[in-house]
Amino acid sequence: MSFLQEIEIHFSIHLTYVLRSWKHIKEYATEKGIFLDMINGYSDHCHCLISLSSNQNIEKIVQLIKGESSHWINKNDLVKGKFSWQDEYFAVSVSESMVDSVRNYIKNQEKHHQKKSFSDEYREFIEKYSFKI
Repeated sequence: MSFLQEIEIHFSIHLTYVLRSWKHIKEYATEKGIFLDMINGYSDHCHCLISLSSNQNIEKIVQLIKGESSHWINKNDLVKGKFSWQDEYFAVSVSESMVDSVRNYIKNQEKHHQKKSFSDEYREFIEKYSFKI
């Protein structure tokens, strides 16, 4: 496996179905040979910690996860109307020394977002690391 990626994708789904969706995404990733180390999110987004093998790329992994999970969510009527992920995603590499911190961050999304909205956090992250968007 190569370096780890933290991937963030956005959604809107009733909270009671979130854990069921995370479990399904994790199982699907395993079936497809994707090492999904951790998945969690909050009311409007999802974080995934993924380790890519040498024959995988982030664009294809995100396409597979978003495409199949959208289909599954719609097939199981987990939302009113048609569910779809937003087109964009955000991915960063994570050094081995930071993996435990990232796992902890992903695991504690609900608690974390009681203090800070996703929008505020995203804006701060972009500014802190001087990303151009």
